[in-house]
Amino acid sequence: MRLPRVFSSGTVVPALLLGQTCLLLFLVWRPGPPSPAGGPERVHVLVLSSWRSGSSFVGQLFSQHPDVFYLMEPAWHVWAALSQGSAAALQMAVRDLVRSVFLCDMDVFEAYLPWRRNLSDLFQWAALARDNGIVLGTNGTWVEADPRLRVVTEVCRSHVRIADAALRKPPPFLRGRYLLVRFEDLARDPLTEIRALYAFAGLSLTPELQAWIHNITHGSGPGARREAFKTTSRDARNVSQAWRHELPFAKIRRVQELCAGALQALGYRPVFSEREQRDLALDLVLPRGPGSFRWASATEPQRGP
Repeated sequence: MRLPRVFSSGTVVPALLLGQTCLLLFLVWRPGPPSPAGGPERVHVLVLSSWRSGSSFVGQLFSQHPDVFYLMEPAWHVWAALSQGSAAALQMAVRDLVRSVFLCDMDVFEAYLPWRRNLSDLFQWAALARDNGIVLGTNGTWVEADPRLRVVTEVCRSHVRIADAALRKPPPFLRGRYLLVRFEDLARDPLTEIRALYAFAGLSLTPELQAWIHNITHGSGPGARREAFKTTSRDARNVSQAWRHELPFAKIRRVQELCAGALQALGYRPVFSEREQRDLALDLVLPRGPGSFRWASATEPQRGP
C-alpha cells in the first residue's frame, strides 16, 4: 500500500507518536507542511493503543529503525498536567498537542513540562509513564460498582467506535491510511506482520532489524513481572496466551460480557467455559479480511454457540 507523502528538506524521518490516550492500535498518515519540491518524502505515523496491548513493543519496532524519529507517549504529559479536567477537554488538548508535534512545533510541551526543564526531569517523566498502565489481570474480586469495570466498558465501546469509523465508513482523508494490528498476529508471525507494518509506513526491513525482531520475540518465557512495562526478549506466542493460564474464568466471562461488540469487531472468539479457556488448541483469533467481522454495538450481548 502506497501512502500519500509530503516533502521535507531532510532525510526520510517518519514521526511515530505512541500515546496511551486512545483505545485502539492503528496507524494513520497525517499531512505536514509542504517542503521544497524534489526533497525526500516524510511520513507521519500515529499509534493509538489501549493498555497492555503490545504498544511498547510496536513502538520499539519503529524506534529501532535508523530512519525513524520516535516519540513515546507524548499525550501522557497532558493527562499528568490536567488530570482533573473532563474527558472532552483532555481530548481537545491532546489533539492540539499531536497537531503541533506533526508540524515540528515542540514548544507545545512547554505547558506540560515540570518547572525545572532539564534532561533529568524529562527522563523521570518518561519512567513514570511506563508505570501508568491498567492491568486487567490484577488479583481481587470485581463488583458492579468497581471503577475498573466502567473503564473496561468505555475502552471497549471506543474500540468499536474507532474501528467502525476507520474501517466501515471512513472519511475520505482516512481511506487507505489506516491499519489495524492485533498483537496475536504479531506474536504468531512477527517478521511477516512487521514487514507489512513497515511497508505501510514506507520503510523496509534491514538484516540487522530482522535479527533484532527474531531475538526480541523468541526469548524464554513471558518475562518477569517487574519487566511488564519493558520491551525485553520474550516468547511472544507465550505472552499472547498467558491470560488463558493465569486469569479466572469468572473474570474472563465478565470482560466478554462488557466487550462483546469489541470482540466481534476485532475478530476474537469468546470462550464459554473454563475448559475452552485452558484449551490452547482452540484458536480464539479469527481470520482477518472483508466479511470476517460482524459489526455490533459495544453493549450487544454475546450469545453462546
